[in-house]
Amino acid sequence: AHKDGDLQKLLGEGSKAYDYDLIVIGGGSGGLACSKEAAALGKKVMVLDYVVPTPKGTTWGLGGTCVNVGCIPKKLMHQTALLGTAMEDIQHVTHNWETMRTAVNNYIGSLNWGYRVSLRDKNVNYVNAYAEFVEPHKIKATNKRGKEMFYTAAKFVLATGERPRYLGIPGDKEYCITSDDLFSLPYCPGKTLVVGASYVALECGGFLAGLGLDVTVMVRSILLRGFDQDMANRAGDCMETHGVKFLRKFVPTKVGACVLISNAAVSLQVLIAVGRDACTGKIGLDKAGVKVNAKNGKIPVNDEEQTSVPHIYAIGDILEGKWELTPVAIQAGKLLARRLFAGASLKCDYVNVPTTVFTPMEYGSCGYPEEKAVEIYGQQNLEIYHSLFWPLEFTVAGRDNNRCYAKIICNKLDNERVIGFHYLGPNAGEVTQGFGAAMKCGITKDQLDNTIGIHPTCAEIFTAMEVTKSSGGDITQSGC
Repeated sequence: AHKDGDLQKLLGEGSKAYDYDLIVIGGGSGGLACSKEAAALGKKVMVLDYVVPTPKGTTWGLGGTCVNVGCIPKKLMHQTALLGTAMEDIQHVTHNWETMRTAVNNYIGSLNWGYRVSLRDKNVNYVNAYAEFVEPHKIKATNKRGKEMFYTAAKFVLATGERPRYLGIPGDKEYCITSDDLFSLPYCPGKTLVVGASYVALECGGFLAGLGLDVTVMVRSILLRGFDQDMANRAGDCMETHGVKFLRKFVPTKVGACVLISNAAVSLQVLIAVGRDACTGKIGLDKAGVKVNAKNGKIPVNDEEQTSVPHIYAIGDILEGKWELTPVAIQAGKLLARRLFAGASLKCDYVNVPTTVFTPMEYGSCGYPEEKAVEIYGQQNLEIYHSLFWPLEFTVAGRDNNRCYAKIICNKLDNERVIGFHYLGPNAGEVTQGFGAAMKCGITKDQLDNTIGIHPTCAEIFTAMEVTKSSGGDITQSGC
């Protein structure tokens, strides 16, 4: 009998000696997109997905972080908080956590089922089991009853995603929750301390405050690391205006039944949101020969999403130096499957990626943060246009005058091409998505100026920006 590696040499990667043409490890957004695309191209595909319960015992169904404990429940709870804010403009309202949680989780359950049906319709074999490599072309799959099965494939895609990082201090897993637990929490968290300044921390802290809870965010250093800091600080200022308190330059050292803050014992729910760790440490990558960054568990890949092992690829949040966003993983997964099995050549664009942070005042961006643009192009080669604005819908309630802010970063050496787009205001995701398409097409400041705005909207501010940062001119607005 030959070893697996010998068979590969004798018969080639596409040989029927393997059980599958492609095995995808991870049933999140990227893994599902890649597997369905490969199956649609006529390949025999398996997806393995298994959710290791949190220390609180929380688990969920097929679909990954975004659907179950990320984008979807976050946006639904954020929207609930916005409705509460809108109603407060008229009268006082009371929020019911249990009603909201049930509605959110019922919707997520329908999505879980829909993904299973979609895989079945695409002839993708879905296995609810934990996968780990035992050889370069062979994995072991262990289900929740402990039964082990072994499968081989010509190619593999790693799409295992990330899970919330704990603090590594006494009591963190016993007394704290993470975003993995929050959205299905059986009780209202009440007074909450959010530890961290990531987008998860600010989003969760924002909607909890919007639901009427007493929220404090504990920040070690800066808000929204990796994002434009001018915008991050403005978003933070708006959170404070809307009732969120910040404890700056603090870190917790111990968590018990009560938390010690400024020498006072306080009983509250502690939500940890200090970042996420790649789920790569316990899937046998060493046995497959895949190189991993030992510091953060991230996987270095080339521009084809190929790891150090030619037949093993990786997509999504586990990639070194790439965006940790669901749409990016979906796009990368689809394009990878087409390159592997349809002879396509298009690669995922990791630069012009539109995204939105759903803080109480939403922040949308595409392209470079101001700091990164200065680093790459030099301050002297940039022109930055900016403006405050007052959404029409805010004027009746008389709130947030000149709190919203818009900014574009232009490359003077390339016809003032827009290389950074930043928007702080309502419906940021909807606004940013459209301008994201324009940036993919290489829009310039002149083209923005020649675009007719839709009135009265917030987005039209980008068609009428005249003041530059370098001029120091006044950017306040007297009306909508």
